[in-house]
Amino acid sequence: MNLVSEIYNTSLKQADKIAYHFGGKDTTYGEFEESVSKLATALKDLGVEKGDHVVFLLGNTPHFIISLYATMRIGATAIPVNPLYSPDEITYIVRNGDAKAIIALDALLPLVEAGLKAFPEVETYIVCETNENTIEKLKALPPNIKERVHSFGQIMKESLPSIKPMGIDSDDTAVILYTSGTTGRPKGAMLTHGNLYSNARDIADYLTFTAEDRVITTLPVFHVFALSVVVNAPLLTSAELIITPTFSPKEIFRIGREFKPTIFAGVPTMYNFLYQYPEGNPEDLKSLRLAISGGSSMPVALLHNFEEKFNVRVSEGYGLSEASPVTCFNPLDRERKAGSIGTNIVNVENKVFNELGEEVPVGEVGELVVKGPNVMKGYYKMPEETAVAIRDGWLYTGDLARMDEEGYFYIVDRKKDMIIVGGYNVYPREVEEVFYGHPGVLEAAVVGIPDPNLGEEVLAYVVLKDTSITEDELNTYCKEHLAKYKCPKEIILLEELPKNTTGKILRRNLKSQALSRA
Repeated sequence: MNLVSEIYNTSLKQADKIAYHFGGKDTTYGEFEESVSKLATALKDLGVEKGDHVVFLLGNTPHFIISLYATMRIGATAIPVNPLYSPDEITYIVRNGDAKAIIALDALLPLVEAGLKAFPEVETYIVCETNENTIEKLKALPPNIKERVHSFGQIMKESLPSIKPMGIDSDDTAVILYTSGTTGRPKGAMLTHGNLYSNARDIADYLTFTAEDRVITTLPVFHVFALSVVVNAPLLTSAELIITPTFSPKEIFRIGREFKPTIFAGVPTMYNFLYQYPEGNPEDLKSLRLAISGGSSMPVALLHNFEEKFNVRVSEGYGLSEASPVTCFNPLDRERKAGSIGTNIVNVENKVFNELGEEVPVGEVGELVVKGPNVMKGYYKMPEETAVAIRDGWLYTGDLARMDEEGYFYIVDRKKDMIIVGGYNVYPREVEEVFYGHPGVLEAAVVGIPDPNLGEEVLAYVVLKDTSITEDELNTYCKEHLAKYKCPKEIILLEELPKNTTGKILRRNLKSQALSRA
């Protein structure tokens, strides 16, 4: 059993039921199935085979969902990438991920044109039109380039819906999700068809998704949280998606009035914006039966305030890319404990281990470890990192946690140095590497500082070789090499960084200094 075959069967049985709404148009499950089959046919005709890798540079549009299921249908592997990543970040993933094809939004056409020269190994580019001028731009491409670039819309017009789900094993890799690493370049977590199916099924079961639910899909779908919770799980239960390109409180309240949604999922930042929105009318969201929070811990005060204002229960959970992602959620049939990530979801086991790999007593702090059918098969082309992450069948999350007497888990601290900006993970080493690539920088250290809207922001301490370089120049340099949310909010120039006796930079000291300043 897998998502591809299950949703295919659902689409045949309930062809007239609405699968998703986007841009003022409803699409039925029958129409969705036809689009998936057409694109699957086109991908095969363009030479994409089982086991090939297809990179997505797509946001919250039907293009993403159609591309995902078409790619999985032919046994190829999808690699969703944040389209806001810098060219450097995208280049690494395309090359490390051995991409054979790229499906991108037309806004990224300049990047596609650059990629045609930079990535000779990528045989096919499919450009998704959202602008009426895109077709003319594609027609104007030189002949040697045009043969590798194809229009999504044209493909859908010319292809026949002829490909049914092919033989897929549960251990076949369905998706590779690149997650930033604390020790260098991003790592590609290989999630199998079995991983994705089990997590979508178990999330839907635990949170009682039904065909009557209408789910607001505003979380970025290229992120694993959205992929499982507001795309796969709803589709598996024949629910309706209300696809929203970007998050805005005004739009969420409009959706509430017009569509009467039953489920909203977001990161704490989104809840804060909804709560603070001056024109927000709680009556607009009275149809919600469930609000789901993840990505980072929600402040308890915000949780209580939101619930009181909107009269809806907020269920916090926990997950990570390597676990497809969900491992815990606060249950709906029992007490919701504020500040907790909840209890084990169906078929998934969480424990707290000490440094010897032994389970610690109830109430004691240790590393959260996970076991279940949702745990990845490993990191792509990184066997050593895989061996560190998965030991004796347990996935070591790197997060410190404790468990209470009733089986509720609490995250005590995030991964040692990780910064969470609006629900996105930012690892200091990744930002520091960019600074070290600047010829005028001697040393750099990055820490997180509190931010009332985003949870945290990035703060960088830098020692210069060339003292004529300004903070503005460094900011510009960062914007050229990092996604916007990874760029430092502030850069502080120092004469030297604090170090211990072995010469290791003491981030903890800098963090304390930053908190004192704040």
